[in-house]
Amino acid sequence: MDVHLRDLRYFVAVAEELNVTRAAERLFVSQPALSKQLRALERQLGLTLFERVRGGVALTEPGRALLPYARELLERWGTGVEAARAAAPAGTLVVGMQTAVGRGIQHDTLRRFREAMPGWEVSLRLVSWEDPSAGLADGSSDVAFVWLPAAPGVQTRVLATERRFLAMAESHPLAGRSEIALEELLDQPFIALPASAGPLRDFWLGMDARSDEPVVALTAGTADEAFEGITSGLGVALIAEGNAALYKRPGVVYRPVAGLAPARLAVAWRAGDRRPHVRVFLDALSRSH
Repeated sequence: MDVHLRDLRYFVAVAEELNVTRAAERLFVSQPALSKQLRALERQLGLTLFERVRGGVALTEPGRALLPYARELLERWGTGVEAARAAAPAGTLVVGMQTAVGRGIQHDTLRRFREAMPGWEVSLRLVSWEDPSAGLADGSSDVAFVWLPAAPGVQTRVLATERRFLAMAESHPLAGRSEIALEELLDQPFIALPASAGPLRDFWLGMDARSDEPVVALTAGTADEAFEGITSGLGVALIAEGNAALYKRPGVVYRPVAGLAPARLAVAWRAGDRRPHVRVFLDALSRSH
């Protein structure tokens, strides 16, 4: 029986919070997505791990029995990953990202990092939007370029603040506008991030400036999937101004949206992570940007 580490993290978070809403906020996922994953885990195990009580949930006897082992497995996995990296003859800094970064940020930073850490390699890793931490949560990334709001348990430094644009097919009725009002988008079908992206999904649906539920035509895990939906005419999507320049696609046009707070691109790292290669990268980024 194979259980994903993500499922164990979800189980442990709910077991510690004893409240699905608080656990979802801690994990940076939506409550429905977390509840669905917990039910799937229970079906896979053939056990009931939680029972509903007033104000939240309580562990069942099987849940209480499983908790210390789940915690130990997560801790041992994290320790094992660090041991494997430490045993490597040459280090590799893994940089997670969910979209292209551009903006002149990477080139000088990577050059300065290699000068300071000779023998080290840099691996740029594209991570699905299903993981809003871009690999930081499970330790598969050392640092990451993310859009705010960021996942819990990470520290961030803002690198760019940009307007939000609308990406749409060139045949879209609004494509001829020089600027689009948010009110004009309320009934438009949107391309959305996965539910597991939590508040980040809400941000790119414009939920910070609208009170209604948007029409979601397609859920996309990557930028390529999103643009496939846009060019097919399935829906529209919000995108940062800088990414509009990076993702020039035939048949896609971009227009600024009035009435929305700007998007913020940041570098992120795990809170309290003071490993030398992480600190050197952050220092190189500070001097380059």
